[in-house]
Amino acid sequence: MEERKKRKELVKSHEDLAVYQMAFDVAMKIFELSKRFPVEERYSLTDQIRRSSRSVCAVCANLAEAWRKRRYEAAFVAKLNDSEAESAETQVWIKFAVKCQYLDLEQGRELYGTYNQVLSGLVHLINNSHHWIINKSK
Repeated sequence: MEERKKRKELVKSHEDLAVYQMAFDVAMKIFELSKRFPVEERYSLTDQIRRSSRSVCAVCANLAEAWRKRRYEAAFVAKLNDSEAESAETQVWIKFAVKCQYLDLEQGRELYGTYNQVLSGLVHLINNSHHWIINKSK
């Protein structure tokens, strides 16, 4: 119980969550790397990987929204699930980018691994969502 209280004191907003910070940083990295993709990919792979990585910043956008819905555990978890799905989608686009040789194998592995960490953080939040719910009786 004391650990839970201490954790909540350290996290004042969604931006204080490590998973948010990691997702934001990796989304920006993908954005920068995708600038080097071929022009003919601008409206297909480049657009897809940018949208899904930013949407994961659904651990940026969706997590911010989830954070504000902490009065309702189901709504909180639903937004976290959206973030999880977008993270997995981004991993697929990373694989395509590596296969098409728009990213080198090492860059792809690093990005993919970071998204595994993001996914792990999201799953941890989902599985422990009750720790983050705002007590309605207060």
